[in-house]
Amino acid sequence: MVDEQGYVHIVGRDKDLVISGGYNVYPKEVEQVIDELDQVAESAVIGLPHPDFGEGVTAVVVRQQGATPREDQLEEAAVINHLDGRLAKYKQPKRVFFVDELPRNTMGKVQKNELRKQFNDTYRTP
Repeated sequence: MVDEQGYVHIVGRDKDLVISGGYNVYPKEVEQVIDELDQVAESAVIGLPHPDFGEGVTAVVVRQQGATPREDQLEEAAVINHLDGRLAKYKQPKRVFFVDELPRNTMGKVQKNELRKQFNDTYRTP
């Protein structure tokens, strides 16, 4: 959102704010850059418990219909490479997961709490 003075404000839910290594990461900002990719239909960025950073920035991506899935590592690397130079390193996802669709409530809003539950153990060490 741009105000009358020309300042850009990232708007999102406070509860979705990710604090990674003491830095505030606004998911909407990261999602907007990920969604620039032609192969991406939509994305959601969440914070997951991380032993070193408090929360690890994590992206969950829905591929554009008709996009051919390649080896997951290549796809994950392609998303992260796209963010390099566009976002500060601390804002870039540590992991990228691909799903067929994002969970939504009856109002059509993405249920990030469901994504947090699904991927909660991502950064846990045995």
